[in-house]
Amino acid sequence: MLKGKKVAILGDRDGIPGPAIEECIETTGAEVVFTTTECFV
Repeated sequence: MLKGKKVAILGDRDGIPGPAIEECIETTGAEVVFTTTECFV
């Protein structure tokens, strides 16, 4: 489904951080072009 797609990841400091989401997305064959972890307070 995501194979060959470019992905931007916005993680949450109090939830799932960006690098953890990136590890999961990379297994789908997608290209991660941006990853960050922010605080949405």
